[in-house]
Order: sequence, then structure tokens, then C-alpha cells
Amino acid sequence: MIDISKLKCLGIFAGGVLFGTAGIKLLSSKDAKKVYTNCTAAALRAKDCVMKTATTVQENAEDILAEAKMINEERAAKEAASVQEDECDEQTVEE
Repeated sequence: MIDISKLKCLGIFAGGVLFGTAGIKLLSSKDAKKVYTNCTAAALRAKDCVMKTATTVQENAEDILAEAKMINEERAAKEAASVQEDECDEQTVEE
């Protein structure tokens, strides 16, 4: 005689095969292909938007860096001029 637990296992296996076959049919249908295509197109649009934003941020960061370097160069030039004036003043006082 067939045990009920064996019948359960056989029923679960048959259900899994049926569900798998239906799933493959569903996933390979024309409607599913349209959904995949639309999702991929949306992902590409999102990628373009993110890349534009990243490029803008990078350009702004480069501008900030260039301006910061100019400020530091100007400050160094002023300090060098200040040091030279101090040296000239000291030489004048010594004479």
C-alpha cells in the first residue's frame, strides 16, 4: 500500500514541475518581454541622469580646487612680499 507521506511528496514534486513549466512560459511571453524592455530602458535613462549629475559635481569640484590653489598662491605671494618688506626695513634701520 502507498503511504500518504509518499503521495504528498509526489504531489509536491508534480506541483513544482507544473509551476516551473508555467513560470517559464510566463517569463518567456511577449508581454513579459515588453516589461523587461521597458524596465531596461528606464534603467538606462536613470544611468544617463546619474552620469550627468556626476559630471556636474566633478566639474564643480575641479573649479573649487583651481580657485583654492589660486587663493593659496596669492597668499604665498603676499607673505613673500611682506617678508621682503620686513627685510628691507631691518636693513634700513641697521644703516
